[in-house]
Amino acid sequence: MLFNSYEFILIFLPITLLGYFFLHEFKAAKSAVGFLVVSSLAFYSYWDIKMLPLLLSSIIFNYSMGRVIEKKACKKYLVIGISVNLLLLILFKYLAFIANTVNAFAGTTLPVPEITLPLGISFYTFTQTAYLIDVYRRETTHYSLMKYSLFVTIFPHLIAGPILYHKKMLPQFSDVSKYLFSSKNFALGVSIFSIGLFKKVIIADTLAPWVKVIFDNADKVTFIEAWMGALGYTLQLYFDFSGYSEMAVGLGWMLNFSLPINFRSPYKATSIVDFWRRWHITLSEFLKNYLYISLGGNRKGESRRIINLLITMLLGGLWHGAGWTFVIWGGLHGIYLTINHLWRKTNLAIYPVISWGITFLSVVFAWTFFRANSVGDAFQMIFAMSGMKGVVLPTSLHSKVAFLEQFGVGFEKLYYIPDGFFQIGTILAIFILTICFKEPDLANDFKPNLKWALITSVIFVMSFISLSKASEFLYFQF
Repeated sequence: MLFNSYEFILIFLPITLLGYFFLHEFKAAKSAVGFLVVSSLAFYSYWDIKMLPLLLSSIIFNYSMGRVIEKKACKKYLVIGISVNLLLLILFKYLAFIANTVNAFAGTTLPVPEITLPLGISFYTFTQTAYLIDVYRRETTHYSLMKYSLFVTIFPHLIAGPILYHKKMLPQFSDVSKYLFSSKNFALGVSIFSIGLFKKVIIADTLAPWVKVIFDNADKVTFIEAWMGALGYTLQLYFDFSGYSEMAVGLGWMLNFSLPINFRSPYKATSIVDFWRRWHITLSEFLKNYLYISLGGNRKGESRRIINLLITMLLGGLWHGAGWTFVIWGGLHGIYLTINHLWRKTNLAIYPVISWGITFLSVVFAWTFFRANSVGDAFQMIFAMSGMKGVVLPTSLHSKVAFLEQFGVGFEKLYYIPDGFFQIGTILAIFILTICFKEPDLANDFKPNLKWALITSVIFVMSFISLSKASEFLYFQF
């Protein structure tokens, strides 16, 4: 079930909200928790009920292992718990990738299993792995299986994040006031949900078709087409995933729960370090707190720090998908972060606008690998973007910049960009980038008033009438 679907907005969400708050009116907070767990499991089962036993088994195993670690305080149980979670990911997400890689490099003919990737497995596995580590670190308080199940399955985050941490979520489930309807929280939730829905349906889904055409023809696109595709995907991915994350946060507020913010205008970052403090924040926290620091962080010298950074980002890339394009993307960001840290040691300053431009172009370059259908396609896009295939501009610009022909610039029809979209796309990109840089912090600045009511109504209606063909979120495949 998609957040951006009629079934969710008109059926599932109203029933869930009414049942949740109705039970509280009868002083049945425990029943409200149970109802929300059942609703979340129903939400998950709508996709494929055959995957429900796997999710339930994962919850029971990790909860039980957490209790054992809590009592025994023995590292071997932590290792067992993490190993089972990783084995689950390897089996369902990476087994085919491993077999294909071995066959390609060793010339073997290992059978390649056809396994359906369980929806949300990366998110609920990381959420529970972090929980086990925190139990071992004595940073947890004991909670019931029901509340733990809600922590893992609460439907706003279950499919594509954000990654939740028990310290921020589980205490909320013990707060009785959370089960009492709040008109202010509900209004805030509806506003944030509507903004996220607008980002997904009106912006991301509008960019998606022509981005797909360009990347599907990576070996044929010209200089301008390649750049339009790369920049288009840079914006599509941001508005798709930040749209989902904001819809999740909005749904959380409707239920009186505060889910973590996942984005803080990442495209205005002036360094890669700054970018990762703004992009997919909950994943960044996981990689730093549970992987980078566990590897030793920066405590064992500069060389070890660089190695730890590269390992962390390579595994972070692999977490996104079982493919070499994701590994390369992660490796690039590992290299970027290494350069960033080494540059800081020189104490040399760069003008903010220049550092922003370098950061943004580096991010766009890496996204090309992230989106490409194969490593070969990614390099074809890079070759085109760098001008190695020649620089070709649309014929509509010939009369204005014909003098560029003497420098080897060609003019021809752009086959993979809709007619007139060069001019429209430029305006659209400027408008969208402006939104990226001026996003409001609704969680802290929101005040219910007529202005917000009108804004929310307009963007919700615009988005709702555009739901004729619901599309999946990009992070569903990760």
